[in-house]
Amino acid sequence: MAAYIIAEVEVTDPETYATYRAQTPGVIERHGGRFLVRGGAAELLEGEKPPARIVVIEFADLAAAKRFYGSPDYQAIIGIRQRAARSRLVLVEGQPPG
Repeated sequence: MAAYIIAEVEVTDPETYATYRAQTPGVIERHGGRFLVRGGAAELLEGEKPPARIVVIEFADLAAAKRFYGSPDYQAIIGIRQRAARSRLVLVEGQPPG
């Protein structure tokens, strides 16, 4: 069953975040993932705080998503994101539509 990393990211240092953003596609692809959503317009339909930047990454399964997150190549750049943004990441198992 597919798994998704869903991130809500509030960028606080755009220049540093751009460095992180440039490096993530290759790392994600090497681990079998693909972006479904990467930024773009977001509209609050319910809740109290409007979303900042939303990212959704699809993996084949939970194990693949966890391997990506724990991989040395992702761990090498995760600190860049943490310095440049406030983030909340969720790993969820689910099926793609269709």
